[in-house]
Amino acid sequence: MLTLQSWLSFYEKNYEFIGRVTGRFYGEDGLPTPELTQAEAMITKGVEANKQELKEKQKFPPCNAEWSSTRGSRFWCSQRSGGVSRDWIGVPRKLFKPGAKEPHCVCVRTTGPPSDQTPDDPTHRNRGDLDYPNLEEYTGCPPLAITCCVPL
Repeated sequence: MLTLQSWLSFYEKNYEFIGRVTGRFYGEDGLPTPELTQAEAMITKGVEANKQELKEKQKFPPCNAEWSSTRGSRFWCSQRSGGVSRDWIGVPRKLFKPGAKEPHCVCVRTTGPPSDQTPDDPTHRNRGDLDYPNLEEYTGCPPLAITCCVPL
């Protein structure tokens, strides 16, 4: 549905409107059909889901990753890993998402208050987001290492 929205935006910006096609989305009277209303609701829901995903990606950017048949997996964090620019590097952690079959590697901020607290909140312990409940360390990796190797 978001792809359809993208095409619609493209045509609205680049072409002159001359009319509507009667059918699934517009009736003979030129008015929207219930199917159009349903499609627009799905697009709105998709746009909101994308916004939430981008917000989460800022908090937990994806790790850089590589795999080798001889060495196994290596995960690491940088100030641009996951395509997210930031002023911190972070450490690799497994992030478990509700409904997902497998965790995925994210970079986690290790200093300051948790992302959901203000910097002046006295209750934080200067551990960034390390205490987020859906995170897990990689077995055998030092807790604050920016690179983690998982052998075969």
